[in-house]
Amino acid sequence: MKFAPKFASAIRAAALCTAVALLPAATAGFAQVEGRASPEFARLQATYQRIKASYVEEVDDEQLIRGAIDGMLASLDPHSAYLDGASLERLETMIVGNYQGLGISIQMDDGAVKVISPFRGSPADIAGIKAGDYITHIDGRLIYGLEINEAVAQMRGPAGTSINLTLFRPGRDEPVEVNVTRGVIELEPVTHELMDGNIGHISVNEFSADVGDDVNAAIREMRSAAGGRLAGLVLDLRRNPGGSLDEAVELSDLFLDQGQIVSQRGRYESQTIYYDAETAFRGDAAAGVPVIVLIDEGSASASEIVAGALQDHHRALIMGETSFGKGSVQTLFYFDRAQTQAVKLTTARYFTPSGHSVQEGGIVPDIRVPQLSDPDAERRQRYALRESDLRRHLVNEIDRDDEGLERDVGADPRFTQTAAELEEQGIDDFQLHYALETLRRTARTGRTAVAARAAPAAARRN
Repeated sequence: MKFAPKFASAIRAAALCTAVALLPAATAGFAQVEGRASPEFARLQATYQRIKASYVEEVDDEQLIRGAIDGMLASLDPHSAYLDGASLERLETMIVGNYQGLGISIQMDDGAVKVISPFRGSPADIAGIKAGDYITHIDGRLIYGLEINEAVAQMRGPAGTSINLTLFRPGRDEPVEVNVTRGVIELEPVTHELMDGNIGHISVNEFSADVGDDVNAAIREMRSAAGGRLAGLVLDLRRNPGGSLDEAVELSDLFLDQGQIVSQRGRYESQTIYYDAETAFRGDAAAGVPVIVLIDEGSASASEIVAGALQDHHRALIMGETSFGKGSVQTLFYFDRAQTQAVKLTTARYFTPSGHSVQEGGIVPDIRVPQLSDPDAERRQRYALRESDLRRHLVNEIDRDDEGLERDVGADPRFTQTAAELEEQGIDDFQLHYALETLRRTARTGRTAVAARAAPAAARRN
C-alpha cells in the first residue's frame, strides 16, 4: 500500500512547533510593489471582481484576501506562511508555555497529515506513534484534505480525554490503530541525567528561550554529582525540530572557545551575518570532556546548526542518522502593533563554519548508528521525509556530489542485532546505548571521542 507520493507544506507544526531557525522581527511595512508588476495585479483584481460578481455563492472579502496571501506564500517555499490566530499561537507557544494535546510535530502536505516526530515522553510517544507515520483517521473519520489548523484542532483537547487515531506506517501492510490519552504538554526544552561511568546525557528537545543557560546548568549539576569530573557527555538532538537561531548559537558557543559558529546569507551581500564563539559564554563549559552529539532525520534547522558547528570544529563526534536538511532562516514580520497577524518569510540561508550548506543534504554523522531497538526503524528510514522531499524546497546553491547525498546502505558488522535481542539485554534505545559505550571505552583508553572519527569512516566502507 502506498499513501500519496511525497508531501510538502507551508508549516512544520506540532500541535505547536515549527522546524525553523526563527528570527522574530517587527516591521512597519513591506516594500512597495514595483511598477512593472501592475499588469499582474490587474489580473489579480480582475479575478477578484469576477469571483465577487459571478461565483455561485456570495464570498466574503476576508476569505478571498486570505486565499490570495496564502497562495502567494505557498508558491515560494514550504516554510513561508501567513500566520494568525491558532497558527501564530502555536508558533509562540514554542517559546514559552504549555498546551493540552498529544505532543506531536506534524507536517500537512497535499492534504495528508504526516508525523515529523512525537515529543519525548508525550502521550503520542507513549502510545507508540512514530516519526514518518501518516494519520489518516481521527475517531474513525477520514481527515485527508483538512487544513492544518483543522487537523490540530481535532487532535487537541482537554487533558485526560482520549482520541483514537488510525495510522499508515510505511513498511506495514495493515493500518495501525492507537488510542491516545491527551495530556498537558509541558515545554521542557532540556532534560539531563548522569549515567553509569559518570557520563552525562543531556536531551535538548526544542530551542526555546534560555536553552544555552539550561544546558550549562545541567553540566554543572552533573559535574558536581560526578565528584567534579565528567567522563563524557552525550548531547541528544534527536527528534528536535528546531526553534530560535539565537539559542542555537548560544548552545554551540557553550562548547566552543573560538571561531565561527554559523553564517547567515540573504539575498544581498549586506544581509550576510556571521555568528562567532565567545559572545554568549566564555570558554568551553565542558573543557576536556569528550562529547558525542546524537542526531536523526527529525533533527532540523537549529539542531543542525549546533551539530554542524561542533562537527566542523572537531569538538564533538556526530552519531545517528543524517539530519533533516533544513538550511534556511525564517523572519517573522507582523502586520499590526498588537502582533496578531504575521508573515513568516524565508529570508536567508545558513552555512556551517566550513561553508557547508545543510540545505537538502543535512548533517551527515561521523558514525551512522541505526536505531536497532526500533523494529520499524530501517523501513521508516527508507520512507523518511526530509527537506529535499518537500515541494518547492530551496535548492542547495553549492554543488555537491550526488554520492554525497546518498545514504550509506552498506552492511555494517557492528550493527547486526535485532530489536528482540536488544530487548532481552534491556536495551531500549540502541543509539544512546552505543554513544554511552563509546564514551566509556574512551574513558578507559584515554582516547578522545573525536580522534575516533577516522576509524569509523573506514568501517563504513565495509
